[in-house]
Amino acid sequence: MYDAEVNGEVTTFGTSGFLYQSNKLMYDRATDTLWHSLTGEPVIGRLANSGIELTSLPVDVVTWSNWVAAHPDTTVLSTETGFRRPYLPPSDPDSAYFEYFNSPNRLFPTFTEDERLGDKEVVLGLHFESSAKAYQVTTLAEKVVVNDTVGGQDVVIITGLGSGGASAFERDGLTFSVADGADEIIDSDGTRWRVTGDALVTVDGTRTLDRLPSRELFWLGWSAFFPLTELYGE
Repeated sequence: MYDAEVNGEVTTFGTSGFLYQSNKLMYDRATDTLWHSLTGEPVIGRLANSGIELTSLPVDVVTWSNWVAAHPDTTVLSTETGFRRPYLPPSDPDSAYFEYFNSPNRLFPTFTEDERLGDKEVVLGLHFESSAKAYQVTTLAEKVVVNDTVGGQDVVIITGLGSGGASAFERDGLTFSVADGADEIIDSDGTRWRVTGDALVTVDGTRTLDRLPSRELFWLGWSAFFPLTELYGE
């Protein structure tokens, strides 16, 4: 998810139909420039090589039940699209992507293939400065709290608390663990924190640590764009 402001002007984006490294290229409707959907960089068109990069925003990949429980007043896209192809989860045999999501095979090639994980292993990807690191979502769910450093950025990744998805936050040199008996975490100084969609907030509300942008995707896409990526656990 990105901020849609380009050069101080808000625009809208569409799907071009083109792929690069098995990821979609999108286009902005102001200049028809093509952009990498994974990195937010313009690659072909008027804005290519301009140094512009879309600002990445945090996004959650969670179940609807968890989301609506945390945000009961939320709005949601209608499933009545007016088109023949319906919105269905990939687990539904009638879904357009059922075969793709339930097969280990890829549809399109990438320049490199990293065999450390299976192509469709789902990872959470973090990218700061010139450093990238991937975390298997299954491992994050088992650990709940992971303290790490990526590209000089101290991070803590929390899974299953708050909205229920895997979210990365600043940790400012602190080390976090799950607090006993509450849907909270506790730092190395003994301070308890709540997990929100925007930040970690101390229970007394006196301090916050901002959420960081991250991406949940197939390993084949992440490793193709970031061939030098680290892999958590190695």
